[in-house]
Amino acid sequence: METDTLTIKDIISESLKNSMTYAEYRNLVIKLVEENSTTGNDKSEAMVNYTQLNDRRMRRWDKTGKVAEDLKTKIENFDKKVTWLVISESWCGDAAHIMPIINKAAELNDNIDYKVVIRDENEALMNQFLTNDGKAIPKLIMLDSETNEVLNTFGPRPIVATNMVKAYKEEHGVITPEFKEDLQRWYNKDKGQSIVEDLVKLLG
Repeated sequence: METDTLTIKDIISESLKNSMTYAEYRNLVIKLVEENSTTGNDKSEAMVNYTQLNDRRMRRWDKTGKVAEDLKTKIENFDKKVTWLVISESWCGDAAHIMPIINKAAELNDNIDYKVVIRDENEALMNQFLTNDGKAIPKLIMLDSETNEVLNTFGPRPIVATNMVKAYKEEHGVITPEFKEDLQRWYNKDKGQSIVEDLVKLLG
């Protein structure tokens, strides 16, 4: 079947077949680190290095990430069955901060099924969920688990970080390495709370 004849539901169904759990994704990243490799089409040394750095970041968030009590209650009370399908790559810096926190939230409620797909292996899906015409990741697509209907989306960054990036671009024209370091510091200081707040809004 040609991609241009596929409906968005066909594309989503196909991507769900290719999806993995968060635990499987973490195991994949650990394996890639051991093999000096990375997900995605670009296997350059830089991307391999980012994957190694991100494995360390994710390991830290997997251990230390927490959900504030008031937000925890809201997530626990959510009573519809949804799938959080996240498009990502192991080299993506934002994903390393965001994906473990998504997992912390999803673990609070059995109604939330957290699945991961690799961007470059799911191009048709990525093309349906572009950000300003770009393939920005991570991108979370919230689906009705019964019908695969798209209910909402989140990403590639929490709203606070998105506004920081936008303001910096407007002032400086481009994102500099210095700003990227500032953004990493912001993630560390925020401890995932902005991400959880956005996820709670997603659940409505």
